[in-house]
Amino acid sequence: MSALPEVKSADATVRANVINTIVLGFATDPMARWAWPDPSVYLATMPRFVNAFGGRAFEHGTAYVTQGIHAVALWLPPGVEPDEARMGAIMEETLRPEISEDIASIMKGMAEHHPRVPHWYLPFIATDPIWFGQGLGTLLMKHALRRCDEEGIAAYLESSNPRNISLYERHGFKITGRIQSGSSPVLTPMLRPAGKMG
Repeated sequence: MSALPEVKSADATVRANVINTIVLGFATDPMARWAWPDPSVYLATMPRFVNAFGGRAFEHGTAYVTQGIHAVALWLPPGVEPDEARMGAIMEETLRPEISEDIASIMKGMAEHHPRVPHWYLPFIATDPIWFGQGLGTLLMKHALRRCDEEGIAAYLESSNPRNISLYERHGFKITGRIQSGSSPVLTPMLRPAGKMG
């Protein structure tokens, strides 16, 4: 039996590679491509957006990667927030005007569903599509959730792709609502309560 790939914390030296894996992994994501359907705009904008939304994981040693950076997860520890000012500026600059109201409504929904208790937050988990189906996402989830369990702290995410909901449910996440506006895809907030050993 071959050994499972190791999960490591990524440092700043591989930050660009980690972000590239997320950009590839989200290339067919319903929410990301609704926001930026033009390929050139998506490729120019998504790396900046990933940095603003989940980039603080690098400063906290919670940007986790599998061998070869084939799959990555950016987790924000309790009390660490995305750079919302930067996210807002990027969206204002790049989004089509016709979806700006819907995006504002989705951001409001995200804020409303966010847990009020201390929690680990997962802005991004992604696999390079050529490594899809190898269990790398599961490996990354187990790695981070072990820490949540050790600390007795909840974990939270919003699933932007219905295809991934079953993966999260297998790891103890429960759907807590539904965020959708106008022409947007559905964003599904999911919470894994504290102390969920499994």
